[in-house]
Amino acid sequence: MADNILDELAWRGALNQMTDEDGLRKLTTDKQVGIYAGTDPTGDSLHVGHLIPFMILKRFQLMGHKPVILIGGGTGSIGDPSGRNSERVLQTMETIAHNKQALTAQMVRMFGTDNFRIVDNYSWLSQMSMLDFLRDYGKLFPVNQMLAKEVVASRLENGISYTEFTYQILQAIDFLHLLQHEDVQVQLGGADQWGNITAGIDLIHKVTGSDTKAYGLTNPLMLKADGTKFGKSAGGAIWLDPEKTSPYEFYQFWFNQDDADVERFLKFFTFLDRDEIAALVALTQSHPERREAQRRLAQEVTAFVHGPEAVKEAEAISAALFSGDVQDLTAAEIEQGFKQFPDTTAPKTPENIITWLVDTTKIEASRRQAREDVQNGAITINGAKVRDVEATVDPSDHFDGQFVIVRRGKKKYFLVRIR
Repeated sequence: MADNILDELAWRGALNQMTDEDGLRKLTTDKQVGIYAGTDPTGDSLHVGHLIPFMILKRFQLMGHKPVILIGGGTGSIGDPSGRNSERVLQTMETIAHNKQALTAQMVRMFGTDNFRIVDNYSWLSQMSMLDFLRDYGKLFPVNQMLAKEVVASRLENGISYTEFTYQILQAIDFLHLLQHEDVQVQLGGADQWGNITAGIDLIHKVTGSDTKAYGLTNPLMLKADGTKFGKSAGGAIWLDPEKTSPYEFYQFWFNQDDADVERFLKFFTFLDRDEIAALVALTQSHPERREAQRRLAQEVTAFVHGPEAVKEAEAISAALFSGDVQDLTAAEIEQGFKQFPDTTAPKTPENIITWLVDTTKIEASRRQAREDVQNGAITINGAKVRDVEATVDPSDHFDGQFVIVRRGKKKYFLVRIR
């Protein structure tokens, strides 16, 4: 690991823009620095895109610095204009409170509670009157400069409300508040937040003096080698909430990354050292079919987000699906691992296998085909090959009577939910 956090971040490809590299380097060498990144509680789960700034915050934490995550209960109630062409739909305060609670739990799981704080800007923004806002802060923001900010300029053609227009002022107030009350001197954000970050530094200098040490840095836009945006899958966003994206699906997202991306992702999304990453990259070049680098990537990120037990479960499901030996999986693991396969329902009643395959579950198109597949050993029920056309399928045999797993051929799985 490098002596200075900036060198470590540079090697990992985690730096984009900095307001004053020399000043920030000296600050992070001389003291333990308070650094914050914010997220608004617009949903009840983070997704893998949020890991981009949070991995940087975690590296600051591991090197002895003091990360702060701001959950924008105040700013989230009005909407951030960045990255969209229309106004954000306003949420109720009850929804925002629920989302904040859910996001807090996810962050604590990743960061722990030592040398780490979560704050909510609602606690200070809600105490400010409109007159205070206009007198104390509105006078310090020239409209022409606000209009020139990229996040605002990109919205002018389609229109932007005064509510969202003021977002950059509120974010600037956040930085000032955290500097004065939490000893935070650095703000981190995505490339689209550069204008808001510099607005905060400008406000700090106007209020406290131009010699106040306050800095900003942004993380790079994360694109895959093929130019597509990182963080999406065929099924949509990859969530950190295990109810939205199961730990098995989460693991598979990382395991399925392309060889062309795996070195960059190992550097950015894991805490492995340089020698270990170099060894994994070399192994990918010599034996790409083993996918050892992707496996380690999946293990590390899944453990960071969901814990080591989730890794064991994900790998047990993967091994069972590959081998067909599904008997030892739990009902919970079945629920996780078979979401991507066709599913159907069947009653609890035991039934002849041919009738069950054709009439009840419609896995087979005809009795002739069903008999042929059974006699040829192409049908596996709950991990056991069935060759007898007079056999009975008893849904209560496995998985707490909740599921029957059918495999036709080597790879075609079906999940039958027992109602």
